[in-house]
Amino acid sequence: MPATTAKKDILARLGQGEVIVGDGSYVVTLEKRGYVKAGDWTPEASVEDPEGVKQLAKEFARAGADVTQTFTFYSTDDWVGTFEEDDAPKLTCKQINSAACKIAKEVSEEYGTIVCGGITQTETYVTTKNKEKVQEELTKALEVLIENDVDMILVEYFFYIQEMEWAIELCRKYKKPIAATMAIGPKGDRSGVSAGECAVRMAKAGADIVGANCLFDPWIGLETLRKMKVALDAFNMSPYLMIQPNAYRCPDCGPFGWLSLPEFPYAIEPRQITRFEVRQWAREAYDLGVRYIGGCCGFEPYLIRAIAEELREERKSLPYSSRKSDEVNLTVWKNIEGRQERHRGKGSREYWDSLTPCTGRPLSAALCRQPDPQIVSSSALK
Repeated sequence: MPATTAKKDILARLGQGEVIVGDGSYVVTLEKRGYVKAGDWTPEASVEDPEGVKQLAKEFARAGADVTQTFTFYSTDDWVGTFEEDDAPKLTCKQINSAACKIAKEVSEEYGTIVCGGITQTETYVTTKNKEKVQEELTKALEVLIENDVDMILVEYFFYIQEMEWAIELCRKYKKPIAATMAIGPKGDRSGVSAGECAVRMAKAGADIVGANCLFDPWIGLETLRKMKVALDAFNMSPYLMIQPNAYRCPDCGPFGWLSLPEFPYAIEPRQITRFEVRQWAREAYDLGVRYIGGCCGFEPYLIRAIAEELREERKSLPYSSRKSDEVNLTVWKNIEGRQERHRGKGSREYWDSLTPCTGRPLSAALCRQPDPQIVSSSALK
């Protein structure tokens, strides 16, 4: 059934104390499914294979996501097609964003989700540092989202707070709720601005929801949010907090997060977090005061379901796909362990919460060595 206007108002829902579950990984998951090229990481699939994109969006909605993002990641004319052959046909930002909005709105009509139009950082900022040119590039992406009447705007995956401020300023004229998440860790943005200052500047620029996304793992993301919250509290500012990290264990990452791991992008699977780790993290995020909790690269639908299941009491519901899940009460595995000795303990949450997964590789290393580690003490990497 289509959602009511009230159901689409994310700020009203957050204001009433509701926990919003975001959706998860598009670009990385669709790469694994054969719809996106690694390295490009651009969303031509919205035009080329809309059913593939739509199926993934539906899986997130069934898993409990309250939000359906438009698959418009890195969709700006200064980036799309950058790595294609010169004679390859090049789709425009407008073509991609229009197709992405159509997909998201169709899923929203079926599942009642909030349609979230996303924009990302530009190549123009890196090459020019020119506000007018950056906003001109972002306007092309934004106007398509506004023409399609998205319910909110997500300004995500920005490395620099200055460009983020310019983007938020631009978004304000469209009178839509604005969420802003930076691709930063506890050390702050790429120009050395602290995580706390970034949060304060995002809020001052006009973002209703602020936080961090991708690049870093869930626990590094929480450390970043803690720093943001301290700074916001010091300035008596109270935007809603949001987190959408990647789904890979990377305490040993460098300044560019999981992008700086030797396994990125083709051998990252051994670092995948488990659904019970997601549940533990979601609880920590909630206890910190974060009320928009979702995922980015690597967050498959079952991990989004884990968030919704962990917070089922706070949300007063379980997602549709939980009808095929035994993770809430583990009743199936309680029965199995009673009959099969090899599965002893698997019917308890304690078993899964305390489990340290193995890689199955005798020579695998626990951590990689980084020249500039972001979290782990450098002494541990020598």
